[in-house]
Amino acid sequence: MLKRLFKSTFLFAFIGILSCGNQNKKEQSSEEIAINNQDETAVKDIILAANRTEAYLPLLDGKRVGIVGNQTSIMKNEAGEFTHVVDSLLALEVNLVKGFAPEHGFRGTADAGEAVEDGKDAQTGLPVISLYGDNKKPKAAQLEDLDVLIFDLQDVGTRFYTYISSLHYVMEACAENDVQLIVFDRPNPNGHYIDGPILETEFKSFVGMHPIPTVHGLTMGEYAKMINGEKWLKDGIQCDLEVIEMENYDHSKAYDLPVKPSPNLPNAQAINLYPSLCFFEGTNVNAGRGTDKQFQVFGSPFLDENYFDFTYTPQSKPGAKSPKHLGKKCYGRDLSEIARVDQINLEWLIEAYENTANRDEFFNAFFTKLAGTKELQTQIEAGLSVKEIRDSWQQGLENFEVKRKQYLIY
Repeated sequence: MLKRLFKSTFLFAFIGILSCGNQNKKEQSSEEIAINNQDETAVKDIILAANRTEAYLPLLDGKRVGIVGNQTSIMKNEAGEFTHVVDSLLALEVNLVKGFAPEHGFRGTADAGEAVEDGKDAQTGLPVISLYGDNKKPKAAQLEDLDVLIFDLQDVGTRFYTYISSLHYVMEACAENDVQLIVFDRPNPNGHYIDGPILETEFKSFVGMHPIPTVHGLTMGEYAKMINGEKWLKDGIQCDLEVIEMENYDHSKAYDLPVKPSPNLPNAQAINLYPSLCFFEGTNVNAGRGTDKQFQVFGSPFLDENYFDFTYTPQSKPGAKSPKHLGKKCYGRDLSEIARVDQINLEWLIEAYENTANRDEFFNAFFTKLAGTKELQTQIEAGLSVKEIRDSWQQGLENFEVKRKQYLIY
């Protein structure tokens, strides 16, 4: 049946009339965020890997299949509507056995850092195993009934966004258990540049596993190739990897995500500012969690109210039940209307540090994990300028760019 569907010239028409399509579209109206009035002319020619069924259906024929996915695992039908890849694969009679959920869960509603429980996908009944919490790496028993595992998550191009850490552990588990991994590639909305300090291996954690800069400039498929090629998996093992490539994509091409990749990245502005503002997660400054402008504002009760004229009060909200400084008036900046940035902005971090009530309490231990080095905190505390700090990154970035070119697909 699968082969006949694959051969059929009406394959996409079939997808277009999936019984789950209209239901999923309706359900996504509350989840799916059209980011800053998405410019259709900028993305209309990009064909996502998930839509290239002719490239991957033969690889799934007769196989027991699992999928690492979430709310971003979507594909377009002929009507231009988004359907979840899981719904489409089931309708195409792929033998989909189970799903695996990264940070934020299978449908993307959990808080950052919140435990994700095993269970079932409410919409399909598919068993779902958590890959966030104690079980970051699939266990052998969880893979023994699979021949192929699909990895389909929308990344945002930063080292501390944990989907690439999930990718590492999934690749390692697949390599150890002879399961093929197929990555459905998606655009990187911050894929047009690389920037930031290179992670030092002594500071490896789930928010930074590999010696790469803060902004790596790779798609998920390219990143998977780098993990394999650099032999970053345990004992240098390599995964049986197949990357389903996009068509008509390049790294300079603007791409606004049709679905928010996690609860606190609601729009293109937040995604663009995330590489700069996420450093505040390692300080006593709130980066907009508990507001409607997550990663577009920053503030703290400890910042100088005479210097900062913007104020807000974080509240408990979906995706941020207990935000930093809950219910307290914060002084800071609103960056929601500034022009797009094409490098990490250190000025905001330095400005906040220099205008906080007690500098000794500004940084916390998480900052070093986010930075991937102790040097950045030391540089800021020593009063180095933005230029001096950025100059210290350049050799590492040049070395990484040479490595990166080996794995570029687009």
